[in-house]
Amino acid sequence: RRTSLPLLPAAASQWWWSPDDTDTDTSWKMIRFFLIQNRSGKTRMAKWYVPFDEDEKQQLIEDVHALVSVRGPSNTNFIEFRTYKIVFRRYAGLFFCLCVDVNDNNLFYIEAIHNFVEILNAFFTNVCELDLLFNFHKVYALVDEVFLAGELQETAQKKVLTRVDVLTSID
Repeated sequence: RRTSLPLLPAAASQWWWSPDDTDTDTSWKMIRFFLIQNRSGKTRMAKWYVPFDEDEKQQLIEDVHALVSVRGPSNTNFIEFRTYKIVFRRYAGLFFCLCVDVNDNNLFYIEAIHNFVEILNAFFTNVCELDLLFNFHKVYALVDEVFLAGELQETAQKKVLTRVDVLTSID
């Protein structure tokens, strides 16, 4: 004789994680901002996931560029910055920089940057700085498909490209 198993455990409140269970600090593991800058310091894309006033944003842009532009290939791609960490990669003449928590996994964000660059390259077919400049609305659409509210949302390149193709076909 077969017996049916309950769909929910006896303590249904333990089925889902809630902040009361383990940790009340929700400010961890989040991207603070995402910058794409060229070698001369011009910002080609800036996405802010936490609020900063305009003066602070400009100061952050300048400080990040000053830190990443002088790093050589023999240095790591992780820099402690204020109370956070800058994780960056350089592709041709562009720096892709994420500001994350000090305790976050560096390699996770390096791979996230690389995945985003591959998506850009597939979408624009050999992406260059001018593609980012003249198609900034498409770049922001790609960023919004990959990163949502300061967290990695989607890693599947085909899904991201399909969604953005649908959005751009509406125009």
